[in-house]
Amino acid sequence: MSKTQYEEPNGDSKKELRFNHPSGWLYLTQHESVPVLIDALLDLPPHREFNQKEFADHAGVTRQTVANYLPLLLEVEIIEEVSNTSPTRYQLADSAVVEELFALNGALNNVAPR
Repeated sequence: MSKTQYEEPNGDSKKELRFNHPSGWLYLTQHESVPVLIDALLDLPPHREFNQKEFADHAGVTRQTVANYLPLLLEVEIIEEVSNTSPTRYQLADSAVVEELFALNGALNNVAPR
């Protein structure tokens, strides 16, 4: 295949275009630590509250990694702040995104060899 089949007229590769205009999935998973954080969240008991340190310990990452990605996880409604907590505590959000993550995880667990 020729080079032009993989590049747009302005020279951007299709991969670069995807990163410049990501789908929701790519927007979320383009960050290296996010899949690990989401996997840890899927492993929590329902309605479990946690602070940054507890989340970092549970996920096996640093508190700085958690701090870096909390805004993203809040933005896409995977976690939410628990009101009237100091320091701030979080929990899985009651959102369509979280429902779909559990559904996808369950479907993958049913077909993927482990």
